[in-house]
Amino acid sequence: MSNSIRIAAVVVIALAGSTARAGQPDSRTVVIGATLPLTGAEAKAGVAFKEGYELAIDEVNRAGGIEVRSGRLPVSLKIVDDQSSSELAIRLAQRLIDVDKAQLLLGTYSTSLVLAQSAVAEEAHVPYVNGGGAAAEIYRRTPRYVFGLLAPVDLLAYSEMRWIEVQQTEGRLPTPLRIAILWENTPHGKDFRSGILEFASKTARRKGAYNVVLDDSFEMNAPDAKKIIARLKAAKADVFLADAHLPDYIALHKEYVAQKLCHAVVTYGARGSERQAAETLGRDNVSYVLSAVWWNAAASPGKPFAQSFKAKYQRSPEWYHALAYESARALVTAVRKAGSADREAVREQLGKLEMDSILPGGRLWFQEHQAHYPFVVQQNQPDGTSPIVYPRELAEVAGTAPNPRCVSGGFAQHVP
Repeated sequence: MSNSIRIAAVVVIALAGSTARAGQPDSRTVVIGATLPLTGAEAKAGVAFKEGYELAIDEVNRAGGIEVRSGRLPVSLKIVDDQSSSELAIRLAQRLIDVDKAQLLLGTYSTSLVLAQSAVAEEAHVPYVNGGGAAAEIYRRTPRYVFGLLAPVDLLAYSEMRWIEVQQTEGRLPTPLRIAILWENTPHGKDFRSGILEFASKTARRKGAYNVVLDDSFEMNAPDAKKIIARLKAAKADVFLADAHLPDYIALHKEYVAQKLCHAVVTYGARGSERQAAETLGRDNVSYVLSAVWWNAAASPGKPFAQSFKAKYQRSPEWYHALAYESARALVTAVRKAGSADREAVREQLGKLEMDSILPGGRLWFQEHQAHYPFVVQQNQPDGTSPIVYPRELAEVAGTAPNPRCVSGGFAQHVP
């Protein structure tokens, strides 16, 4: 990578209207800061969030800025690369506040980075809106200035288990069902595991319907894929339910394919439908992977967003883009309702915010600082699409279980 490209990757500044020297913000501009993992393990998601943030702020500035008591104020969006590092995310957030004089912050991406960085915003009393951290631990700290648009991960696990339960009820999966759980050793992964275990033990009927034969964890960004998948193979599970961020999903599933495993149902939590996965692993190898996501264009009242995104970037958005876009829109809406970028006033408006949204259900508000809304379960198809399979009122297709590829030869399989 050339020096000029590296520098551009480290600091990305999107400015509209008047700008100011570091430490001297223009009072006629709302300065919003953000760090994102534009390089490192989470770079693909970080770049997607950057695109979502920039689209939202571009729309605001094209309209003349945020309408406040003093008139319309343009927005200066300052984005810097935290390189997928929690330590750097902390230092850069502090720099955005102290040096760049950011009045407000948008969050970084991934639970581990948000968990670390949001403490800076809380201590500095700076409103911080993120669409990249879902773990309950972020919000158990009783924050006042931190708000999250990702619905809880245990609800993600519940939604996937609910679809599996429907398949059992309709005779496509057996009872009892042998479950393998694999989860990243982070608050995000622990919430996913808890969601599955709570679902499976909630009623007497469910206690008899599920048998956990593997309950294993791995270190995020460093899974020993060969050993993990070997243990999965030995467990002889019917279904494989994993939680992993995108790089680990790709690494684990690559080994899964190499060891010729096949399960009746496979999920990597929210991952599965990403273009990068299909391009890296091959479309056939990700067919029938199940995922539960925070946004799907087919289940969203946000068609104008999808159209605007496609017009700007010449491709369709994924949930990463949508959550970034809506995070920025929520922060801007709070500024407008507050009538200024005063931090306390914006915090107060975020706390009582209720707005039309592109998220499932069409409304956004914060319940104890974290948004709650239904997950959309989707399943990859051989043609490259990922239609919704749950909830039924939104389903485009019923979904497929068991995986039909498992009945062909050449797989190490445990399919009922």
